[in-house]
Amino acid sequence: MKYTALSLAVAAISFGSVATESDLETITIEHKQAFRGDIPLKELPQSITTLDQDLMIDNGITKFRDALDFSASISRKNNGGALWDSYSIRGLSGNENMPSGYLINGFSGGKGFAGPRDVSNIDYIEVLKGPGSALYGRSEPGGTINIITKKPQFYQQGQLKAELGSDNHKRVQGDYTGGLTDDIAFRINGAWQDSDSFRDYVHHDKFVITPSLYYQINDESSLTYEFEYVDQQQMYDRGIVVLNDNFDTVPEDRFLGNPNDGPTKVHSRGHQLSYDYDFSSDWTLLLGANYRTATLNGFSSDAELSPSRQSLFDDGHTLTRQHRYRDYESEDLSLRFELSGHFEVAGITNHILLGADAYDYELRTGLYRYRGGNGTYTIDIYEPNYSTGEGPDVEPLYENNGKQNAYGIYLQDQLDVTERFKVMVGLRFDEIEQDILETKSGVASTSKENRVSPRFGMVYELNDAINLYTSYSEGFLPLSGTDAQGEPFGFEESDSFEIGLKFGFDDISGTIALFDAGKGNMLVADDNGYSRPIGKVSSKGVEVDVTGSLGANTEYTISYAYVKAETANDVVNVDWLVPIPKGSPLVNVPENNFSLSLNHDTRVLEQDIKIGGHYQYISDRLGDPADLTFRLPSYQLVGLFAKWQVTDRTAVSLNVDNIFDESYIASSYNALWVYPGAPTQFKLGLTYDF
Repeated sequence: MKYTALSLAVAAISFGSVATESDLETITIEHKQAFRGDIPLKELPQSITTLDQDLMIDNGITKFRDALDFSASISRKNNGGALWDSYSIRGLSGNENMPSGYLINGFSGGKGFAGPRDVSNIDYIEVLKGPGSALYGRSEPGGTINIITKKPQFYQQGQLKAELGSDNHKRVQGDYTGGLTDDIAFRINGAWQDSDSFRDYVHHDKFVITPSLYYQINDESSLTYEFEYVDQQQMYDRGIVVLNDNFDTVPEDRFLGNPNDGPTKVHSRGHQLSYDYDFSSDWTLLLGANYRTATLNGFSSDAELSPSRQSLFDDGHTLTRQHRYRDYESEDLSLRFELSGHFEVAGITNHILLGADAYDYELRTGLYRYRGGNGTYTIDIYEPNYSTGEGPDVEPLYENNGKQNAYGIYLQDQLDVTERFKVMVGLRFDEIEQDILETKSGVASTSKENRVSPRFGMVYELNDAINLYTSYSEGFLPLSGTDAQGEPFGFEESDSFEIGLKFGFDDISGTIALFDAGKGNMLVADDNGYSRPIGKVSSKGVEVDVTGSLGANTEYTISYAYVKAETANDVVNVDWLVPIPKGSPLVNVPENNFSLSLNHDTRVLEQDIKIGGHYQYISDRLGDPADLTFRLPSYQLVGLFAKWQVTDRTAVSLNVDNIFDESYIASSYNALWVYPGAPTQFKLGLTYDF
C-alpha cells in the first residue's frame, strides 16, 4: 500500500509521533511500552528516572553498567570477575553470585550469564524505582531497570563512529535505519571492540550486532522483530588483595590470576517479537514473545578465601589460589499479553491494564575447581611469576540444573476520581514451579508456590507544576541456585512503600521520594564462593532527581540518594559462625551517593562546540558481608568531555574520565577479591552521520 499524507498523519497520531506538512517523510515510529497503559508518567505514583542516549553519547559510555552510575539510587555489586552486570537499587539486590536482572522492552533480559551489556542498541534506560513489583512481577522491591532499544524507522538515517583511547582501546560502532518498502522498515546497529585494560593481562574483545524489522500491517496493527547477537571474551579477573585494610597492598593494575588460563568466553542470542493492535483511540492490545540463550565458560585462578588455607596470612606475600572452570548455560522463553485502555463510569475515568505473562527458564551452572592445601597453587603478590604454565586439573564443585516455569496474571485500574486526584489499585497473581538437581551431591528438589501481590497508589495534583504521590506494593520471586549443601534457596517475598513529589517548571523538573522497603530470604556471598541467605533486610532513604537548564544553552542533571540498607534480624554466618547482628549494613551499598552532569553548547571561532562533565561521590561502604570491619573507602570522580561539530555530518569528540587520577574501589566481594576502578582514561572519537 502507498502512504498518503492523511495515512501518515494518522500513523503519527497512532504511534505518538510528530509530523509536519513539509517533512512528513521523517515520521517517527514510537512503540508502546508494556506495563504502562495510557497513564502519563507525571500521573504514575512511582519515581522513574530516564537515562537518555545523549547522556551516554556525551560521556563516551559504551557499557550499560557505566550508564547506571548517573542514577544515585543504583550502587555497584560483585561484578563476577568483570564478566557480568550486577547492582542494587535502593540498596536491595538479588543473588550476589548471579548477574542482576533487568528488562529489555518489558521482557526479561538479565537472566543467565550473557556478559556485560553494550549500549550500541540502547535508545534510553528507565530506572523504575520502588513499588512496582505487583505489576512487573518477579522484580526487586528497590526497583526495576527497563532498557528500551532503538527501533526501525521509515526515514533513512545512519551513523558510524570510531574510537581510540587509553589502554589500546579500539572501537567501531554503527547504526542505520530506513524503509525497505512502504510497509516495512529495518534497522541494524552494533559494535566491534578490541581493548586492553588498566589491569595487566586483561584484554576485552566484543562483537555485537542487533538487526530489527518493523511491519506496518495496516493502520491499526504492526509487528516488530528484534534479534541480538553477542560474542565477547575477557580474562576472568577477581581484582586485587587488601591486607590489614591497606588498599595500597599491591598496585591497582596487578593481575593475580594466571594468564595461561586464557579468556572466558560469552555467547548470547536474543529474539523478540511484538504485535501491537489499536482497537480504537482508547484501547490497545500488546502481544509479545521473547527467547534468549546464553553461555559462559572458561578457566580462572582465584584467591582462596578460607583463612585456614590461605598462605598470604602466614607470610604476607604468597597468595594461595583455587583453579576454577565455569560452564554456565541458560535458555529463557517468555510470553506476554496485555490489554490497556480507559472508559468512564459515573463521571470517573478508569485507566485499565489487564495482562498475563509466562516463562520457561532453564539454567545450568557447573563450577569445577582445584583446591589444594596451603601453598599448593600460589603466586607472589609482590613479584608475580606468570610463566608457571596451566593450572592444576579441576574436579566438580557443583553442577546445578534448574528449571523454572511460571505464569502471572495482573490487573490494574487507575481512577481519575477528580481532575486532580487519582487512585491506583492493582493485583498480580503468580504461580511458580522450580525444579533443581545438584548432580554432585545428588540433592533434588521440587517446589511450587503461588502468591497474590497487591499494589496501591494515590496521586494528587497540587497545581499544574506539582504532583504529590504515594505507593505501596508487595512482590514475590524465586531464587535460582543452591547453597553449599546443595539445598535450593526457595522464594523471596518483599514489600515497598514510597511517598514523593514530582515537579515540573519551565527550567527545572524532577522527583523527591522517601522510601521504605524490605525483603525476606536475601542472599549474600560467603567466603567459599557460594551464596547464603541472611534472612530479612530493610532499606530506607530519600532520593532527589532533578533535570534543568541554566539559560538556553546549558543543561544539568542532579541525582542524590541517601540509603540506609541493613539486616532486619540477627543472623549467624554458617561458614565461620560469625554473628551478624540486626542493623548491620549490606555489602557494597553506600549511604550517600551523588551524581552531577553538565553540558553547554557554544560557538568558538564560528565552530559549534559542546562541552561538559560529570561528578560522582560515593561514601564508604561495607566490603565483605562476613566481616563488618572491612569497609571500602569513599571516593570522588570527575570526568570531562568536548565535542566539535566539524561539518554538518562530521564530529570529533574527546572524553577524559577520572581526570584527577583518583585511586578507588568500585566493588568488593571479600578483602581478597577487591575490584579497583580505572585511573585516568582518554578516549578520542570520530562520528560521521549520513
